[in-house]
Amino acid sequence: MKALTVKQPWATLISEGIKKYEFRSWKTNYRGKILIHAGAGIDKEKLKEFKKLNLEFPKKRIVAVAEIEDCLELTDELNDKIIKEKNIAYGNKKRTGYAWKLKNIKKINNSKEINGKLGLWNVDDINID
Repeated sequence: MKALTVKQPWATLISEGIKKYEFRSWKTNYRGKILIHAGAGIDKEKLKEFKKLNLEFPKKRIVAVAEIEDCLELTDELNDKIIKEKNIAYGNKKRTGYAWKLKNIKKINNSKEINGKLGLWNVDDINID
């Protein structure tokens, strides 16, 4: 199955269904199931902000399965729409690049450590049931 490595706290926010767009500088034509991998990297400033949610922020783990529903270029109109959602994961920052719209997000409790990779990559030996 395809996987995408995401820094913390963003990976956990996806797994909890809080973050439904993943922002990337590159476009993908892939649609379908994807594993969300919490990488070794951490956005320390943002992690402090989200600690109050009392969530776990594991590293080097598969934390969710989701579906990529769409890949949308970040126009002013889309930025405004995302900002108007007032979602704690997005704030009021205008972004460039692409918004990967995620749906059917399901949290996975997985203890196996896996090193991440750049781009979309394949994971063959993970049980997501």
